[in-house]
Amino acid sequence: MEELMQILEELRPDVDFESETALIDDGILDSFDIVALVGELNDAFDIEIKPNNLVPANFNSAQAMMALVEQLQDE
Repeated sequence: MEELMQILEELRPDVDFESETALIDDGILDSFDIVALVGELNDAFDIEIKPNNLVPANFNSAQAMMALVEQLQDE
């Protein structure tokens, strides 16, 4: 989770991600460059996020993103 939080903070240094479970509201999530975010997650965790994984529920919080990462690592 620490590595994920670091990625989020690097991509959006203007947002204070105070806790690992901090929700990323629609405005913040919409302002992420999703291609950059997916690329960073793929590289950092050695996974492949596919188009069918790009649903809002997988990206609405740091916790949801980490659950997706763990799911893909288990495949």
